[in-house]
Amino acid sequence: MGMKTRKRVSKIMFHVIVGSIAVFMFYPIAWMFFSSFKPTGQVMTTVAELFPGQWTMGNYFTGWKGFGGITFATFFKNSFFITILSTVGAVVSSALVSYGFARIRFKGKKILFLCMMATMMLPGQVIMIPQYIIFNLFGWVNTPLPIIVPAWCAKPLFIFMVMQFIEGIPKDLDEAAKMDGCSPYTIFSRIICPLVKPAMVTCAIFEFYWKWDDYMGALLYLNSPDKYTVSIALKNFTDPMSSSDYGAMFAMCVLSLLPIVVIFLMLQKYIVEGVASTGIKG
Repeated sequence: MGMKTRKRVSKIMFHVIVGSIAVFMFYPIAWMFFSSFKPTGQVMTTVAELFPGQWTMGNYFTGWKGFGGITFATFFKNSFFITILSTVGAVVSSALVSYGFARIRFKGKKILFLCMMATMMLPGQVIMIPQYIIFNLFGWVNTPLPIIVPAWCAKPLFIFMVMQFIEGIPKDLDEAAKMDGCSPYTIFSRIICPLVKPAMVTCAIFEFYWKWDDYMGALLYLNSPDKYTVSIALKNFTDPMSSSDYGAMFAMCVLSLLPIVVIFLMLQKYIVEGVASTGIKG
């Protein structure tokens, strides 16, 4: 077997394997999508069938009506409100802290950085109860504040990512700006931020994904149905004590994926650039 033939065979095998893995991973999403068009009574009785034998849009109308007189428009509004504010806060605060660690000299800088990195190793379950006690004392339970406010206190992973970009920017730019009379805030806003845009957008994408899918936070702090997010509202379509409306649930699951898909398609280039790149490209 010649060299060209072996390369061609290996290339074909690579594409076959990768394609098979992609189909295996995509199949559950495809099944959920097509199940949203099945009559509710046939969703679980035709699990082995991908395509519906009888197509219906009724699940989308039923699901959108929600429950308790609250439509899914309210749940989507709550999710967007929490997700957008949390994303903005996480990106802005993390960029500011990153700039401080990367460019400003102060006492205890290394110790603070080590403490910040150590928090990345703490499981969320460790701080869940202390946080709930604190927010309950503040009177924030059953409000979006316990979910939004912590995002404005910077996130260690985002700080680390943005720092890699900032440290790759020549300090000569900072010195030149200082000679022109720029303050640290002006340097950050007019020089650093435009250059670390890929990292900031990548952080925004991650935070949007995580906060949009956040179930535990909404479950802990939101008690009133009119304040539920989409992730909590979807759970209410299933009831182990009675019949569950799986058709309506899958229909709303499909709609809940749309914002994530749109964000990914619009900003996917920043994900690769933000993770793979460090500093300025030559």
